[in-house]
Amino acid sequence: MSAEILITIPTYNERENIEPLTRAVFEQVPEANILIVDDASPDGTGELADDLAATDPRIAVLHRAGKLGLGTAYIAGFKYGLARDYQLFFEMDADFSHDPKHLPDFLKMAREGDADLLLGSRYVAGGGTVNWGLLRQAISRGGNIYARTILGTHVTDMTGGFKCFRRRVLEAIDLDSVRSEGYSFQIEMTYRAIKHGFTIAEVPIIFADRRVGESKMSRGIVAEAMWMVWRMRFGLTKR
Repeated sequence: MSAEILITIPTYNERENIEPLTRAVFEQVPEANILIVDDASPDGTGELADDLAATDPRIAVLHRAGKLGLGTAYIAGFKYGLARDYQLFFEMDADFSHDPKHLPDFLKMAREGDADLLLGSRYVAGGGTVNWGLLRQAISRGGNIYARTILGTHVTDMTGGFKCFRRRVLEAIDLDSVRSEGYSFQIEMTYRAIKHGFTIAEVPIIFADRRVGESKMSRGIVAEAMWMVWRMRFGLTKR
């Protein structure tokens, strides 16, 4: 399994989504490979992922012993890809909130531009959200303003999780020192890329609420993001 593009998709109880999602991804970028990182989903997502991998060589599955967290799932995916000479590393959710139709836009910018990290942004021209209540919109926008202000960045969507890293960015970051999860993981990875001097570009995306299943967002994830940005600001996380 070797190609230019690796898309890491963490899963926990995403059985209803994973097959249509992989199909939709390949409709947009048939040349990509997908790595499903499953945290021992009780609903059988991991077993279904194995079935998909058995019929399509572009799909691989990494099984983990339990629910170990979103951040560590992406780190595991990045390490997998670095060991196999991939050049472009995508991360995206399994619930269709990150629409595969945006993948060609990322690739066009990656291949024609010089940005090192491409961020799917809800808050640039052409981006947005659908099926969100006023409270969730306020939390998201407020969280981004909070992170940008404390960290002194001009990135409009610091908490988004639809991204494309060039290999050199992940090679420069000490992945073993990343401890954040959820929103703060997304903030930390972007901030580390900025601190290393890499170029950031934002790709407009429309972010939709998940199709089926329950949201993974919790008060704890939001709280972690709020205090972790201060640790980042004062250098309490390693580069």
